[in-house]
Amino acid sequence: MTLNNKKYLMIGGIAAAVLVLAIIIGSIVKSNNDMQKANELLQLENQQLQLAGEYENLNDEYQRLESQTQFINNDSLLNKYTEAKSKVEKLLAELKTQKITSNKRIKELKSEIESLKGLIRHYVSIIDSLNKENAGLRAENTQIKSENKKLSTKMSKVEEQKAHLEERMTLAEKMNITNLNLSALKKNGKKEKNITKAKQLMVTFTISPNNSTPVGEKEIFMRITSPEGTLLGERGTFSFEDAKVPFTDCKKVEYTGQEMEVTIYWNVDLPLSAGEYRVEIFADNYRLGSKIFVMK
Repeated sequence: MTLNNKKYLMIGGIAAAVLVLAIIIGSIVKSNNDMQKANELLQLENQQLQLAGEYENLNDEYQRLESQTQFINNDSLLNKYTEAKSKVEKLLAELKTQKITSNKRIKELKSEIESLKGLIRHYVSIIDSLNKENAGLRAENTQIKSENKKLSTKMSKVEEQKAHLEERMTLAEKMNITNLNLSALKKNGKKEKNITKAKQLMVTFTISPNNSTPVGEKEIFMRITSPEGTLLGERGTFSFEDAKVPFTDCKKVEYTGQEMEVTIYWNVDLPLSAGEYRVEIFADNYRLGSKIFVMK
């Protein structure tokens, strides 16, 4: 082999070695670039997962506040809260469904979450303030209700006392009678001992003096009930305790507030039997007296 051939072979070997070395270095550089890209993607993925967790927590906070937004009376503020809540839900959906490949987008999402966290702190502060205000109003309302209840109880007692007083005054106006008596009479007006032979029944009583009773004409109603429980006679009815009550006879008297004697006669128009007779006297919607007489 000549010297020139040896020289050419050496040069070719060096060139081949350089080419192989270049290929190896190129492969190493490419591998390093690929590893760097993979590392960057991994970091982005980790940051995305971290951000997704933060947005998840933030979304939970907005959901918890949802039940308390009723206390926000400011429409503008409520609209801003609704917009912020919708934004959190939208960005959370993006983080869960889309792969973030840009570091710039990660930074934007980080900036957004800090802003949204600030907003929720603001809403929490407002709602806490409103809750305290409402608690104060509820306490005040409870106190007012308690005072109203006490006042209502006091008014009820006053009304009760008033009604009791009115009842006493009304009762004070009632006419009172004494000496209620029933007698059987003969045809000539003399007393008859045998009730079966009576031609007339005479009821007498005394109206006691009472300055509280309104003076004027009074219509007095008399009821006589036989031993058999039937009403003697039935001239008509009068009003008593919201009912129409039949009566045996009645009489009008001019009451002056002074003591006066009253006599009411009833002409016997049916057979009478011995036994207990009940006499009742009514006037001004009151039962003035009632008494049972044993007639032989």
